[in-house]
Amino acid sequence: MKFGGTSVGCARSIRQVVQIVRQQLDRRPVVVVSAHAGVTDALLALARTAPTGAADTDAIAERHRAILRELGLPLDLLDPLLLEVRDLARGLRLVGAASRKALDLMASYGERCSARTVAAALQQAGVPASAVDAFTAGLRTDSAFGRARPLPDDGRIRTHLQRVVGVPVVTGFIAADEQGNITTLGRNGSDYSAALFGIAVDAEEIQIWKDVDGVRTADPRLVPGALPIRSMTFAEVCELASFGSKVLHPAAMVPAMQRGIALRVRSTLEPESPGTAIERDVPGPRPPVRAIAHRATAVLVTVTSQRLQPQHTFLAKVFGELAELQCDVGPVAVAEAAVTFAVDPGFADAVQTAMAGLGEVVLETGQAVVGVVGEAAALARGGAAELLTTLAAAGIRVRCAGQGALGGTFACVVAAEALPRTIALLHERFFRG
Repeated sequence: MKFGGTSVGCARSIRQVVQIVRQQLDRRPVVVVSAHAGVTDALLALARTAPTGAADTDAIAERHRAILRELGLPLDLLDPLLLEVRDLARGLRLVGAASRKALDLMASYGERCSARTVAAALQQAGVPASAVDAFTAGLRTDSAFGRARPLPDDGRIRTHLQRVVGVPVVTGFIAADEQGNITTLGRNGSDYSAALFGIAVDAEEIQIWKDVDGVRTADPRLVPGALPIRSMTFAEVCELASFGSKVLHPAAMVPAMQRGIALRVRSTLEPESPGTAIERDVPGPRPPVRAIAHRATAVLVTVTSQRLQPQHTFLAKVFGELAELQCDVGPVAVAEAAVTFAVDPGFADAVQTAMAGLGEVVLETGQAVVGVVGEAAALARGGAAELLTTLAAAGIRVRCAGQGALGGTFACVVAAEALPRTIALLHERFFRG
């Protein structure tokens, strides 16, 4: 049972988590928690400003103590960890720099504090529980700080958790390398942690608890009438995640797929709802278009070769540079001597610098990516044409578009300012028409 940042964001939500866990005690749950909402951002901001002298940790400490106070828990429960945060910030100020290793260490305190608070809240409610740091439980990774990759588990995680008293409340997002340095699995990596612990204990189900009722046909913030989807395949959810859906971390599905363990996305605000079940296969008739996802901010990059070289050589160099930057792209459009692709704005400057030696580089900011996920046959029979026709009739310019390699997705790039209207029009076309 994994609970995200908003699900443990305040005393009220933590009490709700306690009730949800209590109702499933007969299933011997392992609980995985994120940091309280906003804390990881605050910790990383502290780590980045501390080298310049802004190393005040009082606001972070008070945020945690306020939750303890409202829960009626001892206010000194987290003092040892909060003292470590203060000492680390002071150390960064003295050194004058924050390495990736230091950023991971600082970020880890969010989950470590949250796990101890949730475990104490469970104990207060009469549910035996123990906080467990993932690295103590045996979750090992390589040393790629900021986006570490897990190493194989030889059974050590299961063995450790079997010795834990009561419900294990495990830190999400964090692990340690083989030298004992704390690492992180990347932002929103608590979903990934939950999947890794799920397969370690051979769970019958991995529940991802959020503040939304499972997966919907579109982002309800843009389409208030978005419909709930009660069952999806791993492949469909992976495609949604690649287009920016925040419901599940993409990597979380890989371990579950490999072991055939079902995932279920459920809502802490509506715990009686079944949410969305995610499995390898979903039997029965299904709509041709499953959902619409989007990335609200993107930069479109066009690289035009100025040299006479074979297309495959040019493309190999472009994607080689992207691999070095660990930059994911999509959609991609290829011409004889040019390639266009969308990237996250955070990579734009680095991509421009890396591509400068390959030819002319043009950046188009203020873009957004829209992805339609459905059946390959339905898109091939005219679904893609319907999408483009609908947008053309509304005067929405599509800058770059293409059908996915496996045929079950269609992506396009539109101006960010046109995104809300684009999503609303497509949802009306495919789900209300």
